[in-house]
Amino acid sequence: MVKDAAPGPRRKRTGKSSRRDRFLREKYLWLLLVPGIVWYLVFCYAPMYGLIISFKDFSPFKGIMKSPWVGFLWFKQFFQSAFFWRLIRNTILLNVYGILFAFPAPIILALLLNEVRHRWFQRIAQTISYLPHFISMVIVVGMLVNFFDTQGIVNSFRHIFGLKSVNFMIQPGLFRPLYIGSGIWQSAGWNSIVYLAALAGIDQQLYEAATVDGAGKIRQLWHISLPGILPTIVILLILNVGSMLNVGFEKVFLMYNPATYETADVISTYVYRRGIASGEFSFGTAVGLFQAVINFALVVGANQLSKRVGEISLW
Repeated sequence: MVKDAAPGPRRKRTGKSSRRDRFLREKYLWLLLVPGIVWYLVFCYAPMYGLIISFKDFSPFKGIMKSPWVGFLWFKQFFQSAFFWRLIRNTILLNVYGILFAFPAPIILALLLNEVRHRWFQRIAQTISYLPHFISMVIVVGMLVNFFDTQGIVNSFRHIFGLKSVNFMIQPGLFRPLYIGSGIWQSAGWNSIVYLAALAGIDQQLYEAATVDGAGKIRQLWHISLPGILPTIVILLILNVGSMLNVGFEKVFLMYNPATYETADVISTYVYRRGIASGEFSFGTAVGLFQAVINFALVVGANQLSKRVGEISLW
């Protein structure tokens, strides 16, 4: 009886061949990335070529390459501008107030919705809280005007109690509360989706064990729910810190007026007035580059701090 030949030694697959085989198996998944990659290349990376004009006295008639170099002239003009510190202060304060008041709002809403046991009520509450996200920014500001203008709803109630009319929209001290408050109303529901998804991933046995041990809802929230979504909170907080010098241009532009420049004028609106409306494209690009560099430094710094303190980071 002839014995079967002993099997020869298997060849070890090299790293290149295994990666190639894996790529071939997942080729259709990789194809799904192509539209996103193309979008970023066309709209995010290709326009970086235009950053050159921040160091030039750009003229549309001469083009980017033929325009004369001026070095850091536009940066110096911005730093020496009489409005520089006002713009920095207003931009940072709006972001700081956003982090203090608007950032926790979706977390609190998600924790509250997660405790609702009646699914029908939870769905209705979620739908109502999501709806403002889909309202156009122009309509949102229009609603603010209808509520807080001289002839608005708020002043109509003031008349009932014999109080004088106040145009809240031209009060510098009220711009930030109106901006932050309307932002919470518009975005809290939509932003809570991320935290609700994180809460859904927490093992329910942890809650059952805590109930058996006699822990109430507050202790369960503090010791189970919050630690469970802490990585998500930290990641989103780092991203928010990274946009500290960016404020939504559209809403500020629609809300502000010369009477509220003292507290409402931010870097993006100043760049629009001088860089686009006045045709100083090089100046506007220089300020935009300054914002990008500072925001990048803030992201890196916040990420490193988070990694050292809590071992949670973006990379």
